[in-house]
Amino acid sequence: MVRVTPPRPVDIAAAFPELAPLARQAVRLHPRPGAPGAHDSSVGGPLLWPAGEPWPVCARPHPEEHDGGIAVSVADVRLRRALYETTGRTAEQDAALEATFAGHPWSGRPNAMLPVAQLYARDVPLLPCPEDADVMQVLWCPLEHDPQWAPAPKVLWRSSALVGELLTELPLPAEVAEHGGYLPEPCVLHPEVVTEYPAPLELEDGLAERIEDWCEDWCERELTGTDPLYRNAEEYRAYYQFELAVAPGWKVGGWAPCASMDPYTAYCEECRAVMRPLLTIDPDVVGGGSWAPVEDRRLDFDLGIAIGRSNVLQLYRCPVSLEHPCVEVVQ
Repeated sequence: MVRVTPPRPVDIAAAFPELAPLARQAVRLHPRPGAPGAHDSSVGGPLLWPAGEPWPVCARPHPEEHDGGIAVSVADVRLRRALYETTGRTAEQDAALEATFAGHPWSGRPNAMLPVAQLYARDVPLLPCPEDADVMQVLWCPLEHDPQWAPAPKVLWRSSALVGELLTELPLPAEVAEHGGYLPEPCVLHPEVVTEYPAPLELEDGLAERIEDWCEDWCERELTGTDPLYRNAEEYRAYYQFELAVAPGWKVGGWAPCASMDPYTAYCEECRAVMRPLLTIDPDVVGGGSWAPVEDRRLDFDLGIAIGRSNVLQLYRCPVSLEHPCVEVVQ
C-alpha cells in the first residue's frame, strides 16, 4: 500500500521566501508490520548477508554490566511482547511475563549486532550510495553505551549483485537492554519523498521569531476551536516546528528535529567536513498531527523502539565520502 502524507496545512515558503533555498527533500520510510525477506528493504528484517562474511559484534563496554543492570535475551523480549498482547492471561502466563524481566548472567562476550534497517537504492529515492553499492545496512548493539546512553549503530554498504550465497541463520545478540526498546519488529517499507525546512533553532533568530509570530496569527484565525493539538499562543507558536518544518518518523535525509536541544554540528572524523543527516530512527512511526498519512489515521502500531525519553537517533554521513564513518546523535 502506498503511504501519502497530506499536503502541509499552509505553504510557509510562500509566506517566507527566505525558506525556499533552505528546503531539503527527505524520504519518509513509513515502516509497517510485515514479513520482509533478505531481498527487501525493511526495518527489523533479515539482511542480505554473504555466508562467508563474519557477522559484526560489539566490543564496546556496556555500563549496565558493571552497574548491576539486567541482561535479557531476544527471546525474553519477544515473549514479553506476545504476552502483553494476550487478553485474560492465566497465572502461568503472568509468571512467564514476570520472568522475562529476570534476565540472565552477563556472558562477558562481544555482543552480536542486531539488524535495524536495510535500504535498497531501487526502493528509496535519494538514498546516497557509494558507486559500487546499492544497499545500505544498519545494525546496532541493543544495549546502552556511553556517552549518549543509546545503542551503538554500524552502517554498511554493499552491492547486492556480489553477495552470492546468503547467510540464512543470522546470529542473535546474547544481551538486550532490559526494557527491550532496541529490538524493532519486522516491517516492510513504503518510501515517500517530502519537503522539509529547518527547525526554528536552525534558523537565524530574527527569521525564526517572525515565523513564530506569523504562525500565532494564522493559527488564531484558522485553528481556534478546531484542532485539539493547538489551543493557545504558546502552542500556536510551535506550529511551524511540528507541522510545517520537519517530518516525524523514520526517514532518509532531510533536517534534524532540534525540538528540545540546540542544533548539533557533526564533523567527519576523517576529514572534518560538516556531516549531513543520513537516517533518522524515530519511535513515532506514524507521525502525529497533520503528518499522519491518510491511510493510517487510525493506525495504532508500536515498532518496539524506545530511545531514552522519546528521543530520536540520527545517523549522519560525510558529504565527501560515504566510506568515512557515520556519526550518531541522540536528541
